[in-house]
Amino acid sequence: MASQGKIIKVSGPLVVAKEVPNARMADVVKVGEKGIIGEIIKLEGDFSSIQVYEEPEGLGAGDPVVSTGRPLSVELGPGLLESIFDGIERPLPLILKASGNFIGRGISINALNREKKWEFTPAAAAGDSVTTGDILGTVQETSLIKHRIMVPPGVEGKLEEIKTGSFTIVEPIARINGKEITMLQYWPVRKARPFASKLPATEPLITGQRIIDSFFTLAKGGAACIPGPFGSGKTVVQHQLAKWADADIVIFVGCGERGNEMTDVLIEFPQLKDPKTGRPLMERTVLIANTSNMPIAAREASVYTGAAIAEYYRDMGYNVLLSADSTSRWAEALREMSGRLEEMPGEEGYPAYLGGRLADFYERSGCGICLGSDKRKGSFTIVGSVSPPGGDMSEPVVQNTLRIVKVFWGLDYTLAHKRHFPAINWLSSYSLYLNNLEDYFKDKVAEAWSKTRNEAMRLLSEEAELEEIVRLVGLDSLSEREQLILFVSKSIREDFLYQSAFDPVDQFSTMKKQYLILRLIVSLYREGLKAIEAGIALEEIKKLEVVAEIAGTRLIPEEQAEKEIAAIEERVKLDISGLKGAVK
Repeated sequence: MASQGKIIKVSGPLVVAKEVPNARMADVVKVGEKGIIGEIIKLEGDFSSIQVYEEPEGLGAGDPVVSTGRPLSVELGPGLLESIFDGIERPLPLILKASGNFIGRGISINALNREKKWEFTPAAAAGDSVTTGDILGTVQETSLIKHRIMVPPGVEGKLEEIKTGSFTIVEPIARINGKEITMLQYWPVRKARPFASKLPATEPLITGQRIIDSFFTLAKGGAACIPGPFGSGKTVVQHQLAKWADADIVIFVGCGERGNEMTDVLIEFPQLKDPKTGRPLMERTVLIANTSNMPIAAREASVYTGAAIAEYYRDMGYNVLLSADSTSRWAEALREMSGRLEEMPGEEGYPAYLGGRLADFYERSGCGICLGSDKRKGSFTIVGSVSPPGGDMSEPVVQNTLRIVKVFWGLDYTLAHKRHFPAINWLSSYSLYLNNLEDYFKDKVAEAWSKTRNEAMRLLSEEAELEEIVRLVGLDSLSEREQLILFVSKSIREDFLYQSAFDPVDQFSTMKKQYLILRLIVSLYREGLKAIEAGIALEEIKKLEVVAEIAGTRLIPEEQAEKEIAAIEERVKLDISGLKGAVK
């Protein structure tokens, strides 16, 4: 058998080669004289179809193709955090030094530093029986995160030796049944890492964003979709989640986004401070950058690279959040490769397996008991943005995504144009986790949480119906009760749902403060309704000074919120009761 195959056809990022030795599906190959990285995506007799992860210029018929014998894999170990990678885990800062502002073709740089020494502290002892996932020891990766070194997949038995001290990731730190163990592991990006047992999602991912936490809650280990037209604020929402969500680790995947937008992310993230600790946010963040002018094949691989890194930290027992921006660009890469493979197109030219590929990605989210004898719990949450052309929510990527995820945050360009942020439409969005999280909110926030939230949602729904009537016949045609609904619903929109990302107080709200503000507004409606039934005009209620104070509650600092909001709520009841007393 020949030691290498040969190219017989080049069609953009698709290369067809003949007689590649030991060719297997999903294996990585080196293509051409420069060794451009590619992946086998189709086998037909002696012919291998390869998608290359770099620009194919210069490749021609007869050029060599050599298989590495290994699927596309990520390097896992200390040093991942604070890193910026491309879609196939090549470190961009090191590539910049090696080849300048553009990635040199065929360049190969290790994802993780082989020379840096890490202080390893054992957590197991020689003679212990260990199995896959057990913690051998720890490394202080950053000041925020302790990296837990786990027994690699497929390894178990007697721990014959374990060391202590400073080691590189390729130096042995332990020996199990004669096998030397290092801190460096590899994992195929397209293969999901298993749980010991998967658990239902029963704890919310607190983001500090009121419309998300109170109305359309995402659970830890869940999956959410943020579709919206250009300029509606998808990336802003993703950034807020990365900054404020109560996740231990954040993986941000820029998948096919514009270069200037990705540049903003790469410049801004290293400057952000973790609000919980005051340390740089990058100390618990991994950035994967794949701009729209980078090869499409690497764009398709980037979301899997992010998922593999996220699952690795999840297996340590951390809560991990992955933001993918945007899966539409990822689906476009799938469509282009499918077209070059001459596959039968599905709806709007996307491959027929689009739904299956989306499901493979989103179903990697989850929470549960990780592999290992200590039964630690970890979670992996996915938030994917979708950029439908022209804001068309009926297009295939949106519709296939909605069949999989349980949270839909529908962004509205009209709201964004009115400078209402987050521009999430409260009438079209939904969360299917609310029933699972009922007990959590009842125990941790307030007994009446669900009742208060449901009443606020009912008022917003009635407001939408009443606005249709107002547009047809005018405001004067409405009863006092209906005008009260419009007045209170406006307060919910402007004083609760609107949130400024630039205000140091308003950019984050605890669940307790969210509940107090919402309860105050609902209390205004209930007391106002009693007053109207007692013959008080709505205009008299609007004139009360305490009503104007509701607008400022979102700007009350957290430590003062409970006392001050409770005082305002009490005055609302007293002042409206005073109006009723004056009528009597």
